Amino acid sequence: MSDGYKHLFRRSLAAAPERLHFAAHSHHLWPDASHEGQMAAWEDAARFADRKWSRVMDEVWPAAQRQVAEELSLPDPDTVVFAGNTHDFLVRILSAIDRRPVRILTSEGEFHSFRRQAERWVEGGTATVDALPVGEDLVDRLLARAGERAYDLILVSQVMFGTGLVVPGIERLAAIARPDGPWVVIDGYHGFMAVPTDLSAVADRVFYLAGGYKYAMAGEGVGLMHAPPGFGPRPEVTGWYAAFDDLASPPGSVGYAPDARRFMGATFDPSGLYRFVAVRDMLAREGLDMAAMAAHADALKRQLLGGLGDTPLAGAELCNPPAEGSARFLAFRSPDAQRWQQALSARDIVTDARGDVLRIGFGPYQDEADVAALLQALARL
Repeated sequence: MSDGYKHLFRRSLAAAPERLHFAAHSHHLWPDASHEGQMAAWEDAARFADRKWSRVMDEVWPAAQRQVAEELSLPDPDTVVFAGNTHDFLVRILSAIDRRPVRILTSEGEFHSFRRQAERWVEGGTATVDALPVGEDLVDRLLARAGERAYDLILVSQVMFGTGLVVPGIERLAAIARPDGPWVVIDGYHGFMAVPTDLSAVADRVFYLAGGYKYAMAGEGVGLMHAPPGFGPRPEVTGWYAAFDDLASPPGSVGYAPDARRFMGATFDPSGLYRFVAVRDMLAREGLDMAAMAAHADALKRQLLGGLGDTPLAGAELCNPPAEGSARFLAFRSPDAQRWQQALSARDIVTDARGDVLRIGFGPYQDEADVAALLQALARL
């Protein structure tokens, strides 16, 4: 019986040895390499003090850009920029659109951060929002609506955070994107390092948002964005870091970096970037890529599904049956979802519930014995 990749997560597993953590899709456990990255950030700050920013911006930042570009098959790492979270980027993207109110087309299944912000924009008159129901034909309906009305921004998830449904057809949305609108923004948080993602054919047309909190295993503070050249050259919400290398602006004007750094803010905590680079370097040393981790998770999903017959979950609706390139979690819809989550939590088994959907997530730090223990607990619900 394989122990998965537990040896890479000794610190996190030892910190709570009785816990069964099945929420890799929410707060992914941190591998030991992230501790090394965190310590390196501290040591650089102590060693270099004010001069640490040369180390950050000349070495760590470009290394992180290269890692993201490699994962997403981006032609140019300079289209990648980092922030504390993806919400920062949402605000900066909208600020780069000249029209008010901004006309937004999206789905009803987007993450809380965007949904809340969009509702407040509507309240304040900053934006109008049309949200379409989630479903297998979502892209068809988005394209049809975009053909009927003019929009400035179209935002949709690569993988729906609530149901785990993968949204196909990003390239079709990209085909209608233009620098003068609409802009297409893909929320890739549940796709990045979880499902195969090749943006090489659409990198000149779409924004892509993701982060380190989930499958990138780097924790919070690592929001990342691919920004297509020519889209949003002058965000109104801007910090002094966005002015780097601008040589074209006349004196007295607000200048911007010529690449994705135009979306930067001000002084930031670089420790997340250290963790991200350290984790990616560890994966390279181990020969462990996204496909291998996905295959490991798929095997655990099949084991769980094969044993559900003796549990109450057998009667729940499985929102996202496993398929090639599917989400790294299973979503079960039932009126009992919240009760099940609370009962599992009382046994130190971590899952989560979104409304009437129980989500059970899988990662490289789990093995077959963990799934067997989860099945035993589910049978006692």
